[in-house]
Amino acid sequence: MQRVVVVDCGSGNLHSVKKAVVRSALDINIEITVNVSSNPKDIVHADRIILPGVGSYIDCKSGLVAVPGMIDALHEVVINKGRAFLGICVGMQLLATRGFEFGETTGFDWIAGDVVAISPKDRSFKIPHMGWNILYKCHDHKLFNGIKFDYQAPHAYFVHSFHMLPREHKHVLAETDYGCNINAVIGRDNIVGTQFHPEKSQSLGLQFLKNFLQWFP
Repeated sequence: MQRVVVVDCGSGNLHSVKKAVVRSALDINIEITVNVSSNPKDIVHADRIILPGVGSYIDCKSGLVAVPGMIDALHEVVINKGRAFLGICVGMQLLATRGFEFGETTGFDWIAGDVVAISPKDRSFKIPHMGWNILYKCHDHKLFNGIKFDYQAPHAYFVHSFHMLPREHKHVLAETDYGCNINAVIGRDNIVGTQFHPEKSQSLGLQFLKNFLQWFP
């Protein structure tokens, strides 16, 4: 039985994420336990880690730092042990080297890059970016199995004012368009992050979570 831990850093749609993961597992007949936890011991013993986050970059990072041993536990299980990791929204942004929301804040630096404010060329695009958008695939990935990428495909749900700019485009797995390119999915090795919310993205989001539960990087 797989042990999935949804990390509680003091923000995020934790129970919505848990509910979506449980439903995804039932749909594909996988036995899992899903635990919402802020205990580093739970993190270290997890088979899969999901880090949701809403609000500001600095608040989410501060919430993790405030838990003794949390940053070390995440590094141990994700970097040293190579367990599958999914960051959602700000949880994805924390993968970066730095975030520039309310000043400069260091991130995990697991995928080199910066998190900066969205800057659409057309000022009619309102910030925050909030709503449903089409995804455009940049690179193939097992987490895209069964997901279509065209105008007939289901859309993904976004709500954010900042986005991540990886230094290497090979780490950008999918994009969307909101008056400028928004990096919607990033990843390398056993690490993946979504700027959109899979737990709110209906059929597309559930398929993505099903793929995550079956992904053995």
